[in-house]
Amino acid sequence: MSPAQKHIQRNMKTLILLCLAVAAYCVPIPQEVTVEDEYFAESYLKNFFNLTEETGPTIRRGISPVSKKLREMQRFFGLMITGTLTADTLEMMKKARCGVPDTNVASFSTFGNSLKWEKNRLTYRIENYTPDMSTSEVDDSIEKALQVWAKVTPLRFTRIYSGTADIMISFGRGSHGDYYPFDGPDGTLAHAFAPAPGIGGDAHFDEDETFTFRSNTGYVLFMVAAHEFGHSLGLSHSNDPGALMYPVYTYRNPDTYVLPRDDVNGIQSLYGPNPDKDPVQPGPEPPTTPDSCDSSLVLDAVSTLRGEMIFFKDSFFWRSYPQSERPQQSLITNFWPDAPINIDAAYESQYSDNILLFKGRRVWAFSGYDLVSGYPKSISSFGLPESVSKIDAALYDVESGKTLFFVGSSYYSYDEAKQTMDQGFPKQSDETFTGLTSKVTAAFQYKGFTYIYSGPFMFEYSLRSGRLFRVLRNSYFLRCTNF
Repeated sequence: MSPAQKHIQRNMKTLILLCLAVAAYCVPIPQEVTVEDEYFAESYLKNFFNLTEETGPTIRRGISPVSKKLREMQRFFGLMITGTLTADTLEMMKKARCGVPDTNVASFSTFGNSLKWEKNRLTYRIENYTPDMSTSEVDDSIEKALQVWAKVTPLRFTRIYSGTADIMISFGRGSHGDYYPFDGPDGTLAHAFAPAPGIGGDAHFDEDETFTFRSNTGYVLFMVAAHEFGHSLGLSHSNDPGALMYPVYTYRNPDTYVLPRDDVNGIQSLYGPNPDKDPVQPGPEPPTTPDSCDSSLVLDAVSTLRGEMIFFKDSFFWRSYPQSERPQQSLITNFWPDAPINIDAAYESQYSDNILLFKGRRVWAFSGYDLVSGYPKSISSFGLPESVSKIDAALYDVESGKTLFFVGSSYYSYDEAKQTMDQGFPKQSDETFTGLTSKVTAAFQYKGFTYIYSGPFMFEYSLRSGRLFRVLRNSYFLRCTNF
């Protein structure tokens, strides 16, 4: 056994990448933490945050080692940092996930110790196939997943059909020969090893999963493989929820997928940029995850949802809990798989107990996580004129049961109970909301006050009197998370 192989064995617990898991946002959370929850949480912290042995359940007592590791875990996932086992923390722990320890509390991260390939031309071999997909679909998925990384680096991949490749790819279930058995359906979907001789770079996929070519009814092999190959090339996990190297599985359309900026920065820190990139036609710009600390941030929409505040931007949203100063950022489609992204407006109808999302001429309604039957439908179903091509903002007024739709410099009033548009509208927004001189970009109500967003600013009103109380920055409710 070579020194490199011995190094891998000694550090296998750290380097094994039991990766990519479904984002199970609908896991029910108990109201009280049980002893079983405490044991589960301690086991989680031992597996993923290197918690040393404790005697008996100690989480609620806040003993230093446990509290410290809980804080590390909460910081990594953008949770409220308490050092105690909160319901949100337990929910995150119960999501199926990767087996690599999440000890790097940063954006992109690497394994360190020069764990990268010392050459730019790598080979790969597909040893066997999943019956879930055709041979050509597997071949295409694997090739495209590798090209995700080749497009932004000098790395080039060549397929071989016999012998030992740098990246050996296989499907297996349970114990499959590497001392790290798979766990059956869901849970961990695949694992891969960091660059090194021998097993280094290899990627294994759990045959007990249902892999698909394009459908989001199973796990899209392209997305799983692209994440795994990031590990095969030397990347660890990122705490950026928009990154490919985030530890949870996210469905994306393979035909339009562009590697996010965080992942580009990570892989180029190891191998540099692609020297063959066309300067004239450089291709689409890598998407960047919105930053709540950006003072110029203009939100797409703001809404409440069963006591929480929801802030939308691009493909993402932040959830802000009343008891937390630290909002949690997620992809919209991880929470509502059937939802649009880059929405125009949103509001919570307390009359129907639904949240409604608007984009262009269409509206989607969700009850919890599920799309309401009959949606999406046209915004004209509210009684808006056909000339309205989009809604800029919407808010539900709890006292009157009316919903206000902002369009340009005007707004309409919709009666939720009667499901009809009120007479006498549209009205000019600045007639009701004094001091408002520019376009409304988002709106919502909170604790009896109406908040109207215009660009990076927010106006606090009393809807009954029309009185303007304060002009605030967007950060008043959406806290900066860089702490």
